Amino acid sequence: MTKAPTDLDLSNFLCFAVYSANSAIGRAYKPILDRLGLTYPQYLAMVTLWKKDGQTVGEIGEQLLLETSTLTPLLKRLEAAGLVKRTRDTQDERVVRISLTEEGRSLKAQAKAVPTEIAAIMAASNVQIEELRAALVTLRDGIKEQIVT
Repeated sequence: MTKAPTDLDLSNFLCFAVYSANSAIGRAYKPILDRLGLTYPQYLAMVTLWKKDGQTVGEIGEQLLLETSTLTPLLKRLEAAGLVKRTRDTQDERVVRISLTEEGRSLKAQAKAVPTEIAAIMAASNVQIEELRAALVTLRDGIKEQIVT
């Protein structure tokens, strides 16, 4: 177990480094995603659907680590934008399935450039970015194991 710094200085806090990096990355994504008409959480939901269409709200939530109560309004906005369709599962009316519309499927072609545009903004090599991503996933998964939900 790593010993936490006892000096209350933001520059010593891992969580602040992650938080401030997340904020900077969000600002980098915003103008790129504005061109697509998406917010970052909406973009992530669309990415999950581009990988596998017709998922349930619960399945999307598991991948994005979002509660249904957070995800449902986001998906309703995507539906209002004409990108997805929400339908009740025929087997279980409590389950809502999310399917891409033709407009939602066609948006994928434009969105394919997003990772390249973001990578060009970051002042790090592809190797450094991948190492950081892997380290953050390990950190996240370790924390999830410690937290009882």
